[in-house]
Amino acid sequence: MRPFTSTISLDDARQHLRDAIAPIDRTQRVALADAAGRVAAADARSDVDVPPFARSAMDGYAVVAADTTGAARATPARLRVVERIYTGQLPQTSIARGACAEIATGAALPSGADAVIMVEETAKAGEDAVQIFAAATPGQHVGRRGSDIARDAIVVRAGDLLNPARVGALAAIGRRDIDVYQRPMVAILSTGNEVVEAGQPLAPGQIFDVNRFTLAAIVAAHGGIPQVHAPAHDNIEALIGALDVCLAADIVVFSGGSSVGERDLIRDAVAARGDMIFHGIAVKPGKPTAFAKLRGKPFFGMPGNPTSCLSNAYVLLVPFLRATARLPPLTPRTVRVPLGRRITSTAGRHQFYTVRLADGAAFPAFKGSGDITSLSQADGYIEIPAGQSEVDEGTLVDVTLF
Repeated sequence: MRPFTSTISLDDARQHLRDAIAPIDRTQRVALADAAGRVAAADARSDVDVPPFARSAMDGYAVVAADTTGAARATPARLRVVERIYTGQLPQTSIARGACAEIATGAALPSGADAVIMVEETAKAGEDAVQIFAAATPGQHVGRRGSDIARDAIVVRAGDLLNPARVGALAAIGRRDIDVYQRPMVAILSTGNEVVEAGQPLAPGQIFDVNRFTLAAIVAAHGGIPQVHAPAHDNIEALIGALDVCLAADIVVFSGGSSVGERDLIRDAVAARGDMIFHGIAVKPGKPTAFAKLRGKPFFGMPGNPTSCLSNAYVLLVPFLRATARLPPLTPRTVRVPLGRRITSTAGRHQFYTVRLADGAAFPAFKGSGDITSLSQADGYIEIPAGQSEVDEGTLVDVTLF
């Protein structure tokens, strides 16, 4: 056994990770249909005005505003209807004084007209005439050319997250593709002689590989591309060989082998290929977490216990990965509810305690670091600071939701 001689605080671990972040600089061009959720790598300027013509913002009548001065229900203005204009067609008639055109929302405004009266303020007055019951002002209910986006305006800036609205703005200027930053490649590998891939028969003493799936899911959800590798055995040659393969990725994440047992050899494999930044954090679950730099690549050594592994993936890996991918920081949703049952915590360790929500309260869901249901049956977690040993029933707690 090689016990931890010391651990660092959660705040110190987070600072080490912030210092090691190198935002990805590789770029690629993707079709606009595939751009949602990506990060723009260059400014996108418009080559056109949007809208490209003055258009009606209402169903109604295109008029010369001066013709409607003083119009009211009791004293309507009467105008000749000289044309009916629908979307997708060009007006054929110029609007002179005393005339108007029936017009659909989004249709091009005819020359001569400077306002639109909405249909609710009008009434038919025969086949080719209309009564106007309200005065218009110039520009009323008219979308002028370029009022939304002017030619040469920057529609999306480098570094912007391409959310649905920004994708829509790019579509409005006719863009078919966009330059984005590539997603970081994240190599994921579980270690341990006892770990078996799904679909294989379980021999006595073996377990199915859980962490490769939870880690791959979390990587895919936060801007990375998971590259999953077969489990590696607990011997130094196998671990170093696995590291050499995985270091082709941008980030390497191993689970298992980071604790204090005779076969927990991650620290030795790291020493062969780089420098350990920290090994051991004063948190629960997840104390054996390690972070290193191997040939310039960030390396996470996650605990093998599924709850410890996934918990620290949420807390440590996700912020690091999102920053590497140039995604904005995650803003988790929280709810404040009373604690439904008293909780005790390990002194000196910052604890992430999983809870489930029921009947307006938070109830303990944590079973143990090795139990994946500690997370799968939880709705979120509360944080218990290192200096606090218990939280009483009824205490209002902030639950960070998964």
